[in-house]
Amino acid sequence: MRSAFYISDGTAITSEVFGHALLSLFPTEFEHHTISFIETTEKALAAKERINKASSRAGKPALVFHTFVNNENREIIESCDAVLYNFLEPFVAPLEKELAIKAKPTTHRTHSIHEKSYDYRIEAVNYALTNDDGSNVTNYEEADVILVGVSRSGKTPSSLYLALQYGIKAANYPFTDDDMEELKIPSFLKPFHKKLFGLTIDAQRLIDIRDGRMANSKYSSARQCRMEVREVEKLYKNEQIPFINTTKLSVEEITAKILAETGLQRYKY
Repeated sequence: MRSAFYISDGTAITSEVFGHALLSLFPTEFEHHTISFIETTEKALAAKERINKASSRAGKPALVFHTFVNNENREIIESCDAVLYNFLEPFVAPLEKELAIKAKPTTHRTHSIHEKSYDYRIEAVNYALTNDDGSNVTNYEEADVILVGVSRSGKTPSSLYLALQYGIKAANYPFTDDDMEELKIPSFLKPFHKKLFGLTIDAQRLIDIRDGRMANSKYSSARQCRMEVREVEKLYKNEQIPFINTTKLSVEEITAKILAETGLQRYKY
Protein backbone atom coordinates (compact mmCIF):
# COMPACT_ATOMS: atom_id res chain seq x y z
CA MET A 1 0.00 0.00 0.00
CA ARG A 2 1.27 3.46 -0.88
CA SER A 3 2.29 5.64 2.06
CA ALA A 4 1.30 9.22 2.82
CA PHE A 5 3.38 11.24 5.28
CA TYR A 6 2.31 14.43 7.08
CA ILE A 7 5.35 16.12 8.55
CA SER A 8 6.44 19.42 10.03
CA ASP A 9 8.81 21.13 12.43
CA GLY A 10 5.67 21.90 14.45
CA THR A 11 2.61 19.85 15.33
CA ALA A 12 1.99 18.69 11.72
CA ILE A 13 -1.71 19.44 12.21
CA THR A 14 -1.78 21.73 9.19
CA SER A 15 -0.14 19.08 7.02
CA GLU A 16 -2.57 16.45 8.26
CA VAL A 17 -5.66 18.56 7.63
CA PHE A 18 -4.68 19.62 4.12
CA GLY A 19 -3.19 16.25 3.19
CA HIS A 20 -6.18 14.23 4.34
CA ALA A 21 -8.54 16.67 2.65
CA LEU A 22 -6.73 16.19 -0.67
CA LEU A 23 -6.43 12.42 -0.43
CA SER A 24 -10.09 12.05 0.52
CA LEU A 25 -10.89 13.09 -3.05
CA PHE A 26 -9.38 9.89 -4.39
CA PRO A 27 -11.08 6.46 -4.01
CA THR A 28 -8.03 4.53 -2.87
CA GLU A 29 -6.40 3.50 0.40
CA PHE A 30 -3.20 4.90 1.86
CA GLU A 31 -0.97 4.00 4.79
CA HIS A 32 -0.90 7.22 6.83
CA HIS A 33 2.05 8.43 8.90
CA THR A 34 2.43 11.64 10.88
CA ILE A 35 5.85 12.90 11.99
CA SER A 36 5.82 16.09 14.04
CA PHE A 37 8.43 18.33 15.64
CA ILE A 38 11.26 17.62 13.18
CA GLU A 39 13.38 20.31 14.81
CA THR A 40 16.90 18.92 14.35
CA THR A 41 19.03 17.59 11.52
CA GLU A 42 19.07 14.18 13.19
CA LYS A 43 15.26 14.03 13.24
CA ALA A 44 15.06 15.17 9.64
CA LEU A 45 17.50 12.46 8.53
CA ALA A 46 15.59 9.83 10.50
CA ALA A 47 12.35 10.93 8.87
CA LYS A 48 14.00 10.80 5.44
CA GLU A 49 15.15 7.22 6.07
CA ARG A 50 11.66 6.22 7.18
CA ILE A 51 10.09 7.78 4.07
CA ASN A 52 12.59 6.12 1.75
CA LYS A 53 11.94 2.71 3.31
CA ALA A 54 8.20 3.17 2.85
CA SER A 55 8.71 4.09 -0.80
CA SER A 56 10.93 1.06 -1.37
CA ARG A 57 8.52 -1.29 0.40
CA ALA A 58 5.51 -0.12 -1.64
CA GLY A 59 7.37 0.05 -4.92
CA LYS A 60 5.96 3.56 -5.40
CA PRO A 61 7.23 6.87 -4.04
CA ALA A 62 5.51 7.99 -0.85
CA LEU A 63 3.42 11.14 -0.83
CA VAL A 64 4.83 13.72 1.60
CA PHE A 65 2.77 16.70 2.71
CA HIS A 66 4.86 19.15 4.71
CA THR A 67 5.16 22.58 6.29
CA PHE A 68 8.65 23.66 7.38
CA VAL A 69 10.16 26.87 8.70
CA ASN A 70 13.74 25.60 8.97
CA ASN A 71 15.19 25.53 5.45
CA GLU A 72 17.98 23.06 6.24
CA ASN A 73 15.56 20.44 7.56
CA ARG A 74 13.13 21.13 4.72
CA GLU A 75 15.88 20.50 2.16
CA ILE A 76 16.69 17.15 3.81
CA ILE A 77 13.05 16.07 3.55
CA GLU A 78 12.79 17.32 -0.02
CA SER A 79 15.73 15.05 -0.96
CA CYS A 80 13.64 11.97 -0.09
CA ASP A 81 12.56 9.36 -2.60
CA ALA A 82 9.03 10.75 -2.54
CA VAL A 83 6.53 13.06 -4.19
CA LEU A 84 6.49 16.24 -2.12
CA TYR A 85 3.83 18.85 -1.48
CA ASN A 86 4.84 22.01 0.37
CA PHE A 87 1.64 23.67 1.56
CA LEU A 88 3.20 27.03 2.44
CA GLU A 89 5.64 27.87 -0.37
CA PRO A 90 3.13 28.47 -3.22
CA PHE A 91 1.30 31.11 -1.21
CA VAL A 92 4.01 33.02 0.66
CA ALA A 93 5.48 35.05 -2.21
CA PRO A 94 2.10 36.15 -3.65
CA LEU A 95 0.92 37.16 -0.17
CA GLU A 96 4.12 39.09 0.51
CA LYS A 97 3.52 41.01 -2.69
CA GLU A 98 -0.14 41.66 -1.93
CA LEU A 99 0.45 42.72 1.70
CA ALA A 100 3.75 44.49 1.03
CA ILE A 101 5.14 42.71 4.10
CA LYS A 102 7.85 40.08 4.32
CA ALA A 103 6.82 36.82 5.97
CA LYS A 104 8.54 36.04 9.26
CA PRO A 105 8.17 32.28 9.75
CA THR A 106 8.58 30.89 13.26
CA THR A 107 8.11 27.37 14.55
CA HIS A 108 4.96 26.50 16.50
CA ARG A 109 3.38 29.50 14.82
CA THR A 110 -0.16 28.16 14.44
CA HIS A 111 -0.94 25.58 17.11
CA SER A 112 0.63 26.79 20.33
CA ILE A 113 -0.19 28.07 23.81
CA HIS A 114 0.52 31.56 22.54
CA GLU A 115 -2.61 31.61 20.44
CA LYS A 116 -5.08 34.32 21.42
CA SER A 117 -7.73 31.62 21.36
CA TYR A 118 -6.06 29.31 23.88
CA ASP A 119 -7.72 30.69 27.02
CA TYR A 120 -11.10 30.78 25.28
CA ARG A 121 -10.84 27.10 24.43
CA ILE A 122 -9.70 25.94 27.86
CA GLU A 123 -12.47 27.92 29.55
CA ALA A 124 -15.00 26.56 27.07
CA VAL A 125 -13.93 22.95 27.69
CA ASN A 126 -14.34 23.42 31.45
CA TYR A 127 -17.78 24.93 30.82
CA ALA A 128 -18.86 22.05 28.58
CA LEU A 129 -17.79 19.48 31.18
CA THR A 130 -19.57 21.32 33.99
CA ASN A 131 -22.76 21.70 31.97
CA ASP A 132 -22.92 18.27 30.34
CA ASP A 133 -26.16 16.30 30.14
CA GLY A 134 -28.17 18.73 32.26
CA SER A 135 -25.88 18.26 35.27
CA ASN A 136 -25.91 22.00 35.93
CA VAL A 137 -28.76 24.27 34.84
CA THR A 138 -27.87 27.38 36.84
CA ASN A 139 -25.44 29.21 34.56
CA TYR A 140 -26.94 29.02 31.08
CA GLU A 141 -26.55 32.79 30.78
CA GLU A 142 -22.85 32.08 30.07
CA ALA A 143 -23.61 29.62 27.25
CA ASP A 144 -23.05 30.50 23.62
CA VAL A 145 -25.32 27.63 22.60
CA ILE A 146 -27.38 24.99 24.41
CA LEU A 147 -27.72 21.68 22.58
CA VAL A 148 -30.90 19.72 23.28
CA GLY A 149 -32.08 16.30 22.16
CA VAL A 150 -32.82 12.75 23.22
CA SER A 151 -30.18 10.62 24.88
CA ARG A 152 -27.43 9.41 22.46
CA SER A 153 -28.17 11.90 19.69
CA GLY A 154 -24.67 13.40 19.82
CA LYS A 155 -24.98 16.26 22.32
CA THR A 156 -21.93 15.57 24.51
CA PRO A 157 -19.30 14.99 21.80
CA SER A 158 -20.61 17.98 19.88
CA SER A 159 -20.44 20.22 22.96
CA LEU A 160 -16.88 19.17 23.69
CA TYR A 161 -15.78 19.55 20.08
CA LEU A 162 -17.25 23.05 19.87
CA ALA A 163 -15.34 23.93 23.03
CA LEU A 164 -12.00 22.35 22.21
CA GLN A 165 -11.83 23.36 18.56
CA TYR A 166 -13.60 26.71 18.55
CA GLY A 167 -13.67 28.04 22.12
CA ILE A 168 -17.48 28.02 22.14
CA LYS A 169 -19.25 27.51 25.47
CA ALA A 170 -21.76 24.77 24.71
CA ALA A 171 -24.07 23.34 27.36
CA ASN A 172 -26.31 20.38 26.60
CA TYR A 173 -29.58 19.18 28.05
CA PRO A 174 -31.25 15.79 27.44
CA PHE A 175 -34.94 15.14 26.94
CA THR A 176 -35.61 11.90 28.83
CA ASP A 177 -38.41 9.39 29.05
CA ASP A 178 -39.90 11.33 31.98
CA ASP A 179 -40.30 14.38 29.73
CA MET A 180 -42.09 12.61 26.89
CA GLU A 181 -45.66 12.44 28.21
CA GLU A 182 -46.04 16.18 27.70
CA LEU A 183 -42.82 17.33 26.09
CA LYS A 184 -42.12 21.02 26.43
CA ILE A 185 -39.23 23.38 27.04
CA PRO A 186 -38.34 23.27 30.76
CA SER A 187 -38.96 26.52 32.61
CA PHE A 188 -35.25 27.09 33.29
CA LEU A 189 -34.50 26.88 29.55
CA LYS A 190 -37.23 29.26 28.40
CA PRO A 191 -35.23 32.47 29.08
CA PHE A 192 -32.53 31.07 26.77
CA HIS A 193 -34.77 30.01 23.90
CA LYS A 194 -32.57 31.82 21.33
CA LYS A 195 -29.58 29.77 22.45
CA LEU A 196 -31.28 26.40 21.93
CA PHE A 197 -30.18 24.15 19.09
CA GLY A 198 -31.71 20.73 18.59
CA LEU A 199 -30.16 17.45 17.55
CA THR A 200 -32.21 14.57 16.25
CA ILE A 201 -31.37 11.14 14.85
CA ASP A 202 -33.06 8.43 12.81
CA ALA A 203 -34.94 6.04 15.09
CA GLN A 204 -33.20 2.90 13.79
CA ARG A 205 -29.77 4.40 14.38
CA LEU A 206 -30.84 5.39 17.89
CA ILE A 207 -32.04 1.84 18.54
CA ASP A 208 -28.68 0.44 17.44
CA ILE A 209 -26.69 2.85 19.63
CA ARG A 210 -28.81 2.32 22.73
CA ASP A 211 -28.90 -1.44 22.24
CA GLY A 212 -25.12 -1.42 22.49
CA ARG A 213 -25.37 0.23 25.89
CA MET A 214 -28.51 -1.30 27.41
CA ALA A 215 -29.73 -4.22 25.34
CA ASN A 216 -33.26 -5.57 25.83
CA SER A 217 -34.39 -2.56 27.85
CA LYS A 218 -37.20 -0.06 27.47
CA TYR A 219 -34.51 2.56 26.85
CA SER A 220 -33.34 0.77 23.69
CA SER A 221 -36.70 -0.58 22.50
CA ALA A 222 -37.91 0.33 19.03
CA ARG A 223 -41.16 1.71 20.40
CA GLN A 224 -39.40 3.99 22.89
CA CYS A 225 -36.83 5.28 20.41
CA ARG A 226 -39.40 6.01 17.71
CA MET A 227 -41.65 7.80 20.19
CA GLU A 228 -38.83 9.96 21.57
CA VAL A 229 -37.61 11.00 18.13
CA ARG A 230 -41.15 11.79 17.01
CA GLU A 231 -41.92 13.89 20.07
CA VAL A 232 -38.67 15.82 20.12
CA GLU A 233 -38.92 16.73 16.43
CA LYS A 234 -42.49 17.90 17.02
CA LEU A 235 -41.19 20.13 19.83
CA TYR A 236 -38.48 21.63 17.63
CA LYS A 237 -41.01 22.51 14.94
CA ASN A 238 -43.64 23.86 17.34
CA GLU A 239 -41.12 25.98 19.25
CA GLN A 240 -39.15 26.99 16.14
CA ILE A 241 -35.91 25.56 17.50
CA PRO A 242 -33.35 25.05 14.71
CA PHE A 243 -32.20 21.44 14.50
CA ILE A 244 -30.21 18.97 12.42
CA ASN A 245 -30.27 15.20 11.96
CA THR A 246 -26.97 13.69 13.14
CA THR A 247 -27.50 10.15 11.82
CA LYS A 248 -24.95 10.24 9.01
CA LEU A 249 -22.76 13.07 10.27
CA SER A 250 -19.38 13.02 11.98
CA VAL A 251 -18.83 15.27 14.99
CA GLU A 252 -16.86 17.60 12.71
CA GLU A 253 -19.82 17.87 10.35
CA ILE A 254 -22.33 18.29 13.17
CA THR A 255 -20.42 21.17 14.71
CA ALA A 256 -19.75 22.80 11.34
CA LYS A 257 -23.50 22.76 10.62
CA ILE A 258 -24.25 24.21 14.06
CA LEU A 259 -21.79 27.03 13.44
CA ALA A 260 -23.23 27.67 9.99
CA GLU A 261 -26.79 27.83 11.36
CA THR A 262 -26.01 29.97 14.41
CA GLY A 263 -23.24 32.24 13.14
CA LEU A 264 -21.35 31.84 16.41
CA GLN A 265 -17.90 33.41 16.58
CA ARG A 266 -15.03 30.95 16.42
CA TYR A 267 -11.94 31.25 18.61
CA LYS A 268 -9.71 28.84 16.73
CA TYR A 269 -6.73 30.94 15.64
